Amino acid sequence: MLAAVRLISEAAELAARRHNGMARKGRGDEPYINHLAEVANLLAAATDGADAELVAAGWLHDVIEDSDTTREELAQKFSDRVAALVVECTDDMSLPKAERRRRQVIDAPKKSASARLIKIADKISNIGARIHADPTGEERDDLLDYTGWAEQVVAGCRGGNSWLDTKFDDAVRTARASL
Repeated sequence: MLAAVRLISEAAELAARRHNGMARKGRGDEPYINHLAEVANLLAAATDGADAELVAAGWLHDVIEDSDTTREELAQKFSDRVAALVVECTDDMSLPKAERRRRQVIDAPKKSASARLIKIADKISNIGARIHADPTGEERDDLLDYTGWAEQVVAGCRGGNSWLDTKFDDAVRTARASL
């Protein structure tokens, strides 16, 4: 296995290259890589930097669904665990959005402990991206809809890291206060 710093650095580089030119939903033209950096940073903070493979998977959690990256490529370049975590966090993009959302709620409690942490960090980041200082009606509706759904997903993920659970609760409170 690659040394911890190198593993995380290489994951960040691959994530940046595979998401090059993509913008983040919710924050206009903000580069998508900012979302991946935030998720990885939340995971690093939640584990006090003790799990390099988890942080690397945080950087890469969307790379299969957003690019032509494969599980095999991730396993070869990083590790079987990193690849497995990314696959575990990957939605089937051939399904309609409503079905993907439904499956996330149902599948959340069945995920590995590490994948559940990635899901929580992802939802924290995505809620934060939807908070606007002076939201339009559409932005308010999107925030309410996303936050309600994220709470359902995270309900099945809680208990693995109290710090991350608290950060999620804080994000939900901040979102509701912004409305």
